[in-house]
Amino acid sequence: MNISDAADRSGLPAKTIRYYEDIGLVRPDRSDNGYRDFADRDLHKLIFLGRARALGFTIEDCRALLALYEDDARASGDVKRIAEGHLDQIGQKIADLEAMRATLSHLVACCHGDDRPDCPILEGLGGPAQT
Repeated sequence: MNISDAADRSGLPAKTIRYYEDIGLVRPDRSDNGYRDFADRDLHKLIFLGRARALGFTIEDCRALLALYEDDARASGDVKRIAEGHLDQIGQKIADLEAMRATLSHLVACCHGDDRPDCPILEGLGGPAQT
């Protein structure tokens, strides 16, 4: 199948597929005229990569997961370590977002939102960082 078909069937933009090829995540065959010729195995990898990226895995994590996926002698513990590491990162991002929300909620609550020029939100943004 050509890149347009692979894009339609995988749900990924053709530009993303070209990028994945450039960095070696997929290696479609080339036809005599030089066009990419994606096989079912390539499509499966693209779908795999799309799902992994949607879960926020980095390109390097995707590379490692894809290698493990293709390795019949893999240890599931290796896969789990990658997923647990990513889960820890997600947890940290959630904690950071909750702290941001608390800070911004406090600043918004302190602002009268009226015609006066004093604004705790601007003062908070311009002041020293609080942890």
